[in-house]
Amino acid sequence: MSNKELILKYALQNAVKYNGKANVGAIIGKVISENSTLKDKIKELSKEIVSIVNEVNKLSFDEQKKRLEKLAPELLEKKHEEERKLQDLPNVKSKVVMRLAPFPSGPLHLGNARAYVINDEYAKKYKGKLFLVIDDTIGSEEKAIVKEAYNLIPDGLKWLDVDFDKKIIYKSDRLKFYYKYAEELIKLGKAYVCGCIAEKLRENRLKCLECSCRSKDVKSNLKDWKLMLAKKYKEGEAVLRIKTSMQHPNPAFRDRVLFRISERPHPRTGQKYSVWPLLEFSWAIDDHLLGITHVIRGKELMMESEMEELIWNILKWKSPVLLHTGLLQIEGIKLSKSKSSKEVKEGVYSGWDDPRTWSLQSLRRRGFRPEAIRSFCLSFGLNQNEVTVPVSILYSENRKIVDKIANRYFFIENPKKVLIKNAPKMSTEILLHPDDKKRGSRKFKTANEFYIQEDLELGKAYRFMHLFNFKNDEYLSNEVDENLNAKMIHWLPVSDDLVKVEIIMENGVIKKGLAESTVRNVKLNEIIQFERFAFCKLDSKSKDKLVFWYTHN
Repeated sequence: MSNKELILKYALQNAVKYNGKANVGAIIGKVISENSTLKDKIKELSKEIVSIVNEVNKLSFDEQKKRLEKLAPELLEKKHEEERKLQDLPNVKSKVVMRLAPFPSGPLHLGNARAYVINDEYAKKYKGKLFLVIDDTIGSEEKAIVKEAYNLIPDGLKWLDVDFDKKIIYKSDRLKFYYKYAEELIKLGKAYVCGCIAEKLRENRLKCLECSCRSKDVKSNLKDWKLMLAKKYKEGEAVLRIKTSMQHPNPAFRDRVLFRISERPHPRTGQKYSVWPLLEFSWAIDDHLLGITHVIRGKELMMESEMEELIWNILKWKSPVLLHTGLLQIEGIKLSKSKSSKEVKEGVYSGWDDPRTWSLQSLRRRGFRPEAIRSFCLSFGLNQNEVTVPVSILYSENRKIVDKIANRYFFIENPKKVLIKNAPKMSTEILLHPDDKKRGSRKFKTANEFYIQEDLELGKAYRFMHLFNFKNDEYLSNEVDENLNAKMIHWLPVSDDLVKVEIIMENGVIKKGLAESTVRNVKLNEIIQFERFAFCKLDSKSKDKLVFWYTHN
């Protein structure tokens, strides 16, 4: 079966399952699972899927069913099967306990969501427990803790329907545990206090050479460790290292740092502590103490996972099952909590929910539905493939939901006034939603002056949506006439009752224009569709204007 046929059969299956409307995000994971060689061509694959889905959605439901029956009849029998069923977790022998581990450098963004949604799905599947552990060890100067993140992170997760344990755990409350087991490693002769300068250490690592500090006895190391805790060493003067093989193929793994000194104040503990654990040590301890059975984390942390396993072996602790996911990237979008934090602090972004952050808060404000984001994240499954997809796949997931609930209205950006000669005075009604007459309609009275937003070409026929045909600024006829090959455009009658509208786009640009008077009936936070423009969410109202946030096209 060709790639095109492979995509087509799953597009048809999805369309038949969901009343004739196939969804791009639901298909990509199925295609890759059947042909794993395509995972390295995700960008091209995504574009081909979008194209085929558009063609499938143009077919009638009966035609979709007939073509599926001919191409892959076995899929008709599975149409009630759960669309995004995750594979079973390995080695489930008791109650499943999992954890989320966000570093509070800012709100969670779309890229973070994948691993968190997968963790939550598994916890729900096995009726297990999911801990939210704020990983607030001190961090670096480049990636500092942001105080607001302590509230933004759980707020975003709750919106995504991530069902974590009510008691949030903070790493900054658990230093006594980390110090206890650091001392245990020192007593076992597996860790030592090192005062070597960083440049010398890097040189030794590359040459597979041990530093002189490594040969100190346990008593000396315990003494130096207590001096570290007593703040007798300054930042950069001492670290605690674990002893690993200096022949390890990865130089960064050789005698890695477990603890370092930071004199910067902490948002929760002030300057009470100056000795802070690195990620792999704190998690090696907490995964054991919290009884974690399965860890799902990003593939970029595989070396940290290896270090944790080393610590568990030294302490003779049972290891949780470690699983890794590939990085999820959106084509053309930079997803970074640290970058967003910098832009917010410098006033480049309007706040943590600025659309350019792609934070969960910004997606909520734009009008995305949490179930759409969950579906998007789950569509790629649990695997180590790094995925880069066009944002249109996310938009497709959300459109599938909001298309059914969003009323339609006209919006004209940068309006231009045109006079249509001989145009009759008309009264017309247009449904608020094309598939639901019960919602009512919008009423327009027109004469011969209209607002449009595009330049008209001489000799080309046009049709005002739901109104009439014209050419060279002259009225032609009311009825749709396919022989005219008229270009469909939207419009507004020139009237003093029109509403000034601003739309905040995903890149921060503000689009301005006019909307029909009935848009005043839209409620705050309601999602609508400005026809032939985009879905938008009403963000604020005033006497002078309405401000919407762009959701997607």
